Amino acid sequence: MSKSVKTITARIYLGLREGYTDTVHSLDDVKSFLQDYVNRIGLCVTITPTTFIYKDGGEDGAVIGLINYPRFPTIKRKLEKTAEEIAQLCKDKFRQNRISIEYQNQTIMLE
Repeated sequence: MSKSVKTITARIYLGLREGYTDTVHSLDDVKSFLQDYVNRIGLCVTITPTTFIYKDGGEDGAVIGLINYPRFPTIKRKLEKTAEEIAQLCKDKFRQNRISIEYQNQTIMLE
C-alpha cells in the first residue's frame, strides 16, 4: 500500500558562525536545539551539514529540511509557518544576521 500527498518542501539555510564574530557553533548544538523543538511540538526535520563558500571566506552550516510527510499530511501555509518559526528561532539562538528559507517557488531571507 502507498500513500501520496502534494509535495511541499522547505529548506532552511543556517550558518554556524555567530554574525561576524569568531564564535562558531557545532552541528551538535543545532541537533540538540532542534531535538528539543520537535519533541515539544511533534515534528520531524532533517539536518544536513553544508559549507557556505562566499567571496573572501566561508563557513560551515546546516540545511534544515521539512517535507509534507504522507503519514501526517499538512497544508502549504502550515508547513511554511513552521519553517518560518524554526528559522526565526535558529536565527535568534545562533545569533545570525540573516537566514534563508527556500521553498519550491521562492526563497525568503529573514534579517
